[in-house]
Amino acid sequence: MALPNIPIPTAKAVSFVKEFRDFILKTNMLALALAVVLGGAATKVVNAIVEDVLGGLIKAIRPSATGWDALNIPVWRFNFKVGPLLNALIEFACVAFVVFIVSKMFIKQASPPPSKSCPECLESINLAASRCKFCSSAQPKPEAPAAPAAG
Repeated sequence: MALPNIPIPTAKAVSFVKEFRDFILKTNMLALALAVVLGGAATKVVNAIVEDVLGGLIKAIRPSATGWDALNIPVWRFNFKVGPLLNALIEFACVAFVVFIVSKMFIKQASPPPSKSCPECLESINLAASRCKFCSSAQPKPEAPAAPAAG
């Protein structure tokens, strides 16, 4: 059985892909994604503090000293696992640095709108304002650009 000849809506597909790309690259969306990554790294730090450092008060010493466990601090019958905490902190710092670099590459700060100073109160106001929003003084009309000199 032959399939019917169905036209492929390429223009709609391209438009959809472009819309999706614009949605993903919006500042808020990218910031949210970066926050999720940073939150995951912060969760590891919190888990390490709760499980490894505070858990040392509850658990008896376990006789294992490999890797980061070599930095553990045995005190009487308790073993404060500082090694895994240090490992999680270093991992957090690395992830945070990568997230910072990625955010600097993709998230551009919006430039402030053009403004002028009010001659009365010296506050910054919009160029097109006819009155100052701080002191209500009337603003001078913007000067027209000078015509180029005929040469």
